Amino acid sequence: MITHYLKKRIVTYFLATAVIFVLPFIRINDNHFFLLSFDKQKLNLFFVSFNTNELYLMPFLLIMMFVFIFFITNLLGRVWCGWACPQTLFRMIYRDIIQTKIFKLYSGRKNKQNPIRNNIIKKILSVVFFYIISVIAASNFLWYFIPPEDFFTYIQNPNEHLLLIGIVFFLSLFITFDITYIKENFCAYLCPYARIQSVMFDNDTKMVIYDEGRGGLIYKDGVKFTKKPLGGECVACEACVKVCPTHIDIRKGMQLECINCLECADACSVVQSRFNRPSLINWNSTNVTVKKEKIKYFRAKTIGYLIFLSILLIGLIYKANHKDTMLLNINRTSELYSVKKGKVVNAYSILLQNTDKKEHKFYLEILSDDKNIYIHKPKKAFSIKAGEKSPRILVLKAQCDSTLKEDKNINIKLKAYAVDDDKINIIKDTVFIYPKGELCKIKKHKY
Repeated sequence: MITHYLKKRIVTYFLATAVIFVLPFIRINDNHFFLLSFDKQKLNLFFVSFNTNELYLMPFLLIMMFVFIFFITNLLGRVWCGWACPQTLFRMIYRDIIQTKIFKLYSGRKNKQNPIRNNIIKKILSVVFFYIISVIAASNFLWYFIPPEDFFTYIQNPNEHLLLIGIVFFLSLFITFDITYIKENFCAYLCPYARIQSVMFDNDTKMVIYDEGRGGLIYKDGVKFTKKPLGGECVACEACVKVCPTHIDIRKGMQLECINCLECADACSVVQSRFNRPSLINWNSTNVTVKKEKIKYFRAKTIGYLIFLSILLIGLIYKANHKDTMLLNINRTSELYSVKKGKVVNAYSILLQNTDKKEHKFYLEILSDDKNIYIHKPKKAFSIKAGEKSPRILVLKAQCDSTLKEDKNINIKLKAYAVDDDKINIIKDTVFIYPKGELCKIKKHKY
């Protein structure tokens, strides 16, 4: 029997899984929704491509993720844990589908505390069965770091991509070990989210609550003092306890082990329906359950989180739409300078990248008060295709100054620009070195 909350959770799991699997395959202008590729040194965000030099956007994403989790937790409790967390989804697949439905190790979903059969062969087969799912899950995770079009090409040549194969293998082993051995202990003891959730709760936060006013008090100060409360609607069937994946009794009150899956609420609703009564366990706030007040969705905390999230989102979108359309790196060669026929030569290695969506022709210009310095090489503009990098040797020359008593450093600005689009340009600082005057008399000198 698929009960009220279970039906909603299955739909949520299906939609979340579909989105997570499909997103890596969707490309717009050859860019992914999210891709952090260390191999190609680029970041795709909202189908816009960024260079690794622009990874300052990642803190925006991380801050937004944490603030969003705080916002949702304050509003809806641990809804992430029960309705979206991969840990909960994989445990449901392993325990409720593989172990219970396929291998019949449990009698059904109504009792998750102890298996009815201790069949070693079936247990091993269930782990092997789940390992196949773990490999798919590990691969899906890597698609956000290695695009699927490259991933499937790489695994066809395993000898050339042993690191990738190793990551998939060990990550899938970890997932299998976590889901089949650690189980819900991960939620109760390892996940830091369980430890900080109570700080974000208030009396209007929706959470899994047992209605003591209707059901009666079963526990007092954590000690069970009666099997069936006098005058209460709870029939002490403990269906809510048997079905709980984290092995808690929700009638004791809110506990950090609770993952908000609401299986206890479904179990109680089945029992109470026999008496034409609603479930004693619901997803509600303290104010609704105890004080019979309405939930205040818009309160100081939630409004504050929304404002902060909006500011971060606007900033991120603005930056994504006003990104640099070219990048320039400048490095000096091993020779600081050379003197040839009365000319001072300074050489640089430069790397230009066209981050625009189309090909452009680029050239360079020196911005300096010293008009004596000029570009000797490259002689003319050069083309760079969209998204590609072009390493070049830049040679600057100037007339040697025989009056200098020591080497002199001249700060200059180097402007790189698109010849066919004056809006695309970038300026970088560098140094031009003049040698002391006595070296000007030497026909050829390197330093």
